[in-house]
Order: sequence, then structure tokens, then C-alpha cells
Amino acid sequence: MRAHVRLISFIFIVSLIWFTRCAPPTCYSRVLVLSREITEILDKIHKSSRTKTCAEILPKMFLDVHNSCITTKLRDFLYVLQNLPIEDCKEKPRIGHLKRRVQMLYNIINRMCYRDLVYFTDDCVALETGNSSPRYTEDRLQLLEEEN
Repeated sequence: MRAHVRLISFIFIVSLIWFTRCAPPTCYSRVLVLSREITEILDKIHKSSRTKTCAEILPKMFLDVHNSCITTKLRDFLYVLQNLPIEDCKEKPRIGHLKRRVQMLYNIINRMCYRDLVYFTDDCVALETGNSSPRYTEDRLQLLEEEN
């Protein structure tokens, strides 16, 4: 009898775990996953000898989904990908894969998750340099000036 109860408990726990893995991703989680994928693809493009010349054409991009400038940066980056001056680069599979992922991320942020994302910064330069400088609100800036 105990073995029967343990078996039923085991099946219940396994099915519970299986059902939780089947939950659809949220907009935010999908955006995070895509931004990581794009970063990995860009890293491979910069390191591969086959695509190094193509990588030199691409603008620098450090993805931060919490930066309000990300849509503009993705749009500009996508324009460069679609209009590469070297024909050979357009035909590279990694470049094509990168273009599809950037297009997908841009569409998700602009259309599906438009109101779901929370932006903590508007430092557009940080998307090019990877260094985010703190932005102070007017109240905090006034306090800093008074302290000096």
C-alpha cells in the first residue's frame, strides 16, 4: 500500500514539474532571452575568422533591455544589417541569423511588450560603449549642488 502511495506522489510531483515548464514565457523573459542570444551571436561573429570583416562594419552594440534607447538602437542596427555594403556578408548564415533575431527582438519590444517593459535609464551612449553613467533626477541634482 505504501509503495502505491509513493508512486502516486511521485507521478504527481513529476507532472507538476512538467506543467510548470510548459508555462508560456512572458514578454519580459522573451526579451531577455533574445537579447542574450543576440549578444552571443555578435560575440561569435567578432571572434570567427569567416565573419570578422563583416563584424568591422557593424556598429558596437551593448544590449540593455532596461534602457529606453534600445528601440532606436535596434532599429539603426537592423538598418545596417539589411544594407551591408559587402555582398558576401549578406550571405553569411550567422549574419542572417543575427538579422532575424534583431528583427524579432525589435518587433517584440515595439509591438507585443510595448507597455510591459520598464526602463531604468535613457543613456543612449551606454548602448554603444557598455558603460552606463548614473543619471540624476532634478531633485537629486539640486541636493548634490547644495552639498557643494
